[in-house]
Amino acid sequence: AAAGPARLAEGRTLGGCERGPAKRTAGYRLRAKYVIHTPGPVWQGGDHGEAALLASCYRSCLETAAARGIRTLDFCSISTGVYGYPLPLAATVALRAIMDFLADHPLPEQVRMVCHTKQAAEVYRQTWNLWYAEDKSQRL
Repeated sequence: AAAGPARLAEGRTLGGCERGPAKRTAGYRLRAKYVIHTPGPVWQGGDHGEAALLASCYRSCLETAAARGIRTLDFCSISTGVYGYPLPLAATVALRAIMDFLADHPLPEQVRMVCHTKQAAEVYRQTWNLWYAEDKSQRL
């Protein structure tokens, strides 16, 4: 809604989004030049391929950004809202997918997780510190 009615109209021309593959629209009224859309998996207990599908959502967004020459990319925590994906599990999948992609690709140059609650930020900090901070200087 914040992007305005033109973004909504463009979104309708995309024919919707399947779970996993990403699609790009302009940012319109947002500060972002583009918005990359990907609906994540609905949590069904973890035995229905949710982790693989969630990782593919992040990779698809990263691939879309890289193909368009996008240098910075901000993510929300995909699927952890109404889709019910447990935040600690989602953070592990998200950070692993992002870090694996960045290890092999020059773009995007900067990726940020945008956390809308203190709890989410703390979970992402803890996950980063556990898996990716090699020493105290890299801890968040």
